[in-house]
Amino acid sequence: MRKLAMGCAFSAMLFSLPVLAQDAGQSATDSDHWVSDDLPTFVRSGPTDGYRIVGTLQSGQPITVLETQGDYSRVRGPDGDTVWIQSRYVQSKPSAQTRVPDLQQRVDELTERLDGIDDEWNQRVADLRQELESRQTQVDELQANNGQLNDAYSHAEARMREMQARLDTQEEDLLMRYFLYGGGVAGAGLILGLLVPHLPKRRRKRDRWF
Repeated sequence: MRKLAMGCAFSAMLFSLPVLAQDAGQSATDSDHWVSDDLPTFVRSGPTDGYRIVGTLQSGQPITVLETQGDYSRVRGPDGDTVWIQSRYVQSKPSAQTRVPDLQQRVDELTERLDGIDDEWNQRVADLRQELESRQTQVDELQANNGQLNDAYSHAEARMREMQARLDTQEEDLLMRYFLYGGGVAGAGLILGLLVPHLPKRRRKRDRWF
């Protein structure tokens, strides 16, 4: 009986050796990690390949790393069980599978923003086109007014030349009249000058007192 008890105690001590070795490893730290996208991800009952496979963890499942020993890490899975998994299957960021909804939401937001930008740009282009058409209308009106002003200027210039020609003609007529009038006066004076000496002189009466 005593030998049986000693055998049981020895067996219990051998069974507890892996557990003691695990506790002697790196101190446990609670941190959020995720199972990587590389599948299959088998988990074992101990930190070496010699321990039996006790299950699998699905890609993208959140886990808590408790400690690391060699190439394995002891983790707590979503169901609360503690198992060992190769450290290369553990990553410190969410897997692509879990990030897909966030990425899709981001894509949707960017697409919505792009659609808004596209609508805004189309509105700006429409406003610019409308403003350009308005400016073109103003330019056409200014060109039409400029044409009318040019026509009015040409008409006024022709009228001014006509009035200048008439004024020149009137000046010439006036000069001619002055010339004729002066010539007539000069001629009359000349004739009078020629006639006066030939007129009979009137004798002056003498005063009887002398």
